[in-house]
Amino acid sequence: MKPFIPVIVAAALALGACSSDMGTKEGVGSVLGAVGGAVAGSQFGKGTGQIAAAAVGTLVGAYLGNEVGKSLDRADRVEAQAASQRALESNPTGQSTSWSNPDSGHSGTITPVKTYQNPNGDYCREFTQRVNVGGQTEEAYGTACRQPDGSWRIVNS
Repeated sequence: MKPFIPVIVAAALALGACSSDMGTKEGVGSVLGAVGGAVAGSQFGKGTGQIAAAAVGTLVGAYLGNEVGKSLDRADRVEAQAASQRALESNPTGQSTSWSNPDSGHSGTITPVKTYQNPNGDYCREFTQRVNVGGQTEEAYGTACRQPDGSWRIVNS
């Protein structure tokens, strides 16, 4: 992780906590979008240009995440979480697992893209996730590591 990313992630978390009238879905979406945007933005430029790109990515990601979060209900999150656990546990690299909520019409996929063992000995998988809400598709990238109880925990997104 680049040295300035934790600062941007902390700013994103603070930004998500600032609005007291923001619903849980919007707050979670904002934070996850901000983190994803920061990671994506940090891939561009060098030096201060890279910091600026990460900052812009954070803001754009927070906005997009908030919009997606407004639309995802509890049933959507349950379906997405179950699909994530199945995909991370069983799918070979490159194979997607889909989820959908017939009540809301929302859907998505999760696709493991890389599997490795981290320096602590934990098994981890990088993944892409797509969520379709109201005809709009958003994509995010993250990493999850297997916990001692066998579940997968997202360590960055």
